[in-house]
This record gives sequence, structure tokens and C-alpha cells, in this order.
Amino acid sequence: MGTSSLPTGTDSTAPPHDGRLTDTAEHWPVVESVTPFRGAKTSMRTDTVRMPDGAVADRDYQVHPGSVAILALDEEDRVVVLRQYRHAVRQKLWEIPAGLLDVPGENPLHAAQRELYEEAYLKAGDWRVLTDFYPTPGGCDEAVRIFLARDLSPAGGEKYAASDEEADMELATVALPDLVQGALAGELHNSCLVLGAFALTAARATEGGLDALRPAEAEWPARPFAS
Repeated sequence: MGTSSLPTGTDSTAPPHDGRLTDTAEHWPVVESVTPFRGAKTSMRTDTVRMPDGAVADRDYQVHPGSVAILALDEEDRVVVLRQYRHAVRQKLWEIPAGLLDVPGENPLHAAQRELYEEAYLKAGDWRVLTDFYPTPGGCDEAVRIFLARDLSPAGGEKYAASDEEADMELATVALPDLVQGALAGELHNSCLVLGAFALTAARATEGGLDALRPAEAEWPARPFAS
């Protein structure tokens, strides 16, 4: 095998960036848009996009209403998790409570409170935004907001009547370090659980800790129509 070397004085690393990185909104012109498939909750769309060099290209992606997830932390510092069958990957995954923003105009915090009640029969006295993310921005416009919920207590009243995959759900509480280790070991795969566990661990290590997290009603730039 041959070897190669960079010319003297050539820097092989990317230039340093000063300050924090921030994603920014941008819109490349859409010449044409078609929707070849519409499902009950999501659809598939093909946009013909004009590129900066003037060329056009088709981009296929899933149109999604968005989602909320809840990392609920109990008084023993354990995370509420559930185990649910996911047909697309043919696995039962450990997850945190979550759900679609499929009620038109519903406030994301209210949706999170509803999901925590329906899936874990809990309510929380303290809500904050843990993190926001796009799960698959290369092929889906879904935006997800993970809330941190603390000061947990039983929801009270009638329990939600689960059906389909939710009828077979298992509930548990797990220590945060066990979730982190499970993710690093390749044993846990749900994106909201993994990112939520890492984000909570990181938040505790930052100045101000969990009290420095954004308020529950914070703006959602990644999904401005839901704010």
C-alpha cells in the first residue's frame, strides 16, 4: 500500500468556530410539489427543489405532525420507561412516554401532559424543556420536543383504555446511569430515550443544572407553527 502526505504547511483540520453553533431557517425554492401517498397520520411528498447553482432535483420526504416525549423523573431519581412493540423494526423497545402532535392546534405542553397520563397514569408538578431535535431530517420533517417532568404523582380519575400496541405495554422505573450504559452498549435504541438520558446527564453537569433548562412553554424554533 502506498503512502501519501500533505504538503508542508497544509492544515488537515476544519477551521475553528468561535462561539456556539445555531441552526438557521432557510428555504430553497420549490418548483413543484406532489403527494403520492396520504396516510392516517403522515404522508409522503416529493418536492422539486431549485438548488443554489440553478439546477433542480427531487427530494422525497415524510410529512409528519411532530411529536412530544417526556422524561419523567420520580422522587428516587429514576426514569419512567415503557416497553412497546414497534412493527417497523420488529422489536419491543424500551422508550419514554411519547406521542404525536396530531390534534390540530394543540399546545405541545398539553400534549405531553396528556401522553404522560395516558401511557403512565401520572401527572407532574414541574415541567421544563429538556431538548428539541429532528430524528431524521434527511427524509422526514418531524420535529420532537422532549420535556423533563418532575414532582410526579398518580394522575387520579379513570385510567386511559389502551389499545393495539399500547395494550401490551410494560411500565418500569430505571436509574438514569443504567439507561446511559444501555445506550452505550447498544442495548437501547429508541431515539427519545437515548437522547433524553444523555441530555439529562449533560444538563446536570452544566452551570445552573436542571433549573437552568428552558421553561415548558419556551418557543420552538424548529417547529414554529406549534409554539
